[in-house]
Amino acid sequence: MKENPTFTLAEIAKITESEIVGDRDYKITGFAELDSAGVGDVSFLSNPRYTKTRYVNAMRQSHAGAIFVAPSAPQTEGKNYLINKDPARAFQMIVETFRGDTPKLSAFQGIHPTAVIHESSKMGNNVLIGPHAVIDADVVIGDNTYIGAGSYIGSKTKIGKDSIIHPNVTINEYTNIGDHVVIQPGVVIGFGGFGYSTDDQGKHTHLEHFGNVSIEDDVEIGSNCTVDRARFATTRLGRGTKLDNMVVIGHNVQIGEDNIICGQSAVAGSSRTGNRVIIAGQCGIDGHLELQDGVIITGKSGVSKSLPPGKYGGVPVQPLGQHNRNSVLLRNIGPYVKQLKDLKARIEQLESSK
Repeated sequence: MKENPTFTLAEIAKITESEIVGDRDYKITGFAELDSAGVGDVSFLSNPRYTKTRYVNAMRQSHAGAIFVAPSAPQTEGKNYLINKDPARAFQMIVETFRGDTPKLSAFQGIHPTAVIHESSKMGNNVLIGPHAVIDADVVIGDNTYIGAGSYIGSKTKIGKDSIIHPNVTINEYTNIGDHVVIQPGVVIGFGGFGYSTDDQGKHTHLEHFGNVSIEDDVEIGSNCTVDRARFATTRLGRGTKLDNMVVIGHNVQIGEDNIICGQSAVAGSSRTGNRVIIAGQCGIDGHLELQDGVIITGKSGVSKSLPPGKYGGVPVQPLGQHNRNSVLLRNIGPYVKQLKDLKARIEQLESSK
């Protein structure tokens, strides 16, 4: 059996470009989360700007042999620390170092004999296509791209180089996908949006969508997301944007660069976001709105109007400070209601005694 590698803190610091606080010769044999780490493990605490108090307490109580922390993180005397401006990324680097070679996407190589590929499609170099995948007419796939088992790539779709399409992904015709894109299992891209006309009797007739979807470089799409094609033009996901699992992007939506959209959120048709927008989980964004650069929406919020840069929360959303104050008032509404009832009773008593 292959023995686990051992690294000193000095070696880890060199690999991750971190600064050591503690014993440079301390030996690390593994990695773990703060709660479960032992004296031979390295762990990490995310940047305190985004970290809850309970994680700071977990760090203080952890038995980890060394902990990656940001320069501003609190430190406990007698512990070993690796100071890095991005502790999570540094920890990831050391995990990958311990694991060695990255696991292969598939044990199959090249194009599997059960894959069905239309003769008009074009494959780049080192393309891997898994069992029972279907590649329709006039598809172009770039170098070093992986198409997982059971996936369907519709006609005239273009996929760039070094992209990963995991198993059981469905991509409709005319979709454009850039380089270094990752699409997780169960994703559906480029099918008709949720658009209907309604007659005087309340009957709904589906409106055909003739547009397409464009996914730019470095986008990642989580499992079971849907991205609808535009009615006439293009639904777009901007470069570097990341979608969590179960996100819905409606027809003709324009998502800017480096957005983060968390699980179970939905953006309705023809809305657009700027760059570096963050939408937390279970949010609903109404149609035909604009969220400008840097907007942050907290979880379980509903957006019914366009928003300038800032932080927002609630249903409907309001500036986050105002939302937090209103939430505190709402939590204490019971005593306020009792006070009002008492005041009302006193007033009625005073008026009846006149």
